[in-house]
Amino acid sequence: MKRALAASVGLVIAAFATTASAHVVAITTSIPAMTAADDADLKEAVESAIDDAVSHAIRFTPTLVTLQNARLVGDRIYIVLLIVDHEGEEMMKQLATSETDSPSEPLTDPAAGVVNL
Repeated sequence: MKRALAASVGLVIAAFATTASAHVVAITTSIPAMTAADDADLKEAVESAIDDAVSHAIRFTPTLVTLQNARLVGDRIYIVLLIVDHEGEEMMKQLATSETDSPSEPLTDPAAGVVNL
């Protein structure tokens, strides 16, 4: 009888459970360093790389793209992007809030390098 009750409770929980649908993706892409002759060219090249990553590398609609890191290696600029959807954005806010509660490490400005879509 206890097994039947436990199985029934498990089935009820499974029936009403919802899956998490947050998407958080880190993508590394690169651009030729020669395209970054000045600030305007660099901005255009980075925007083009972001558009390419959003349109070809993911299958969800992003609401936020953050430039996490950029490094010059040889003749290429490597860019690390963090791409999230609305639910992922909410999750990132919750993580940032829980990190600020911890006095061990200060949180950097989360608005730096953010592109709203």
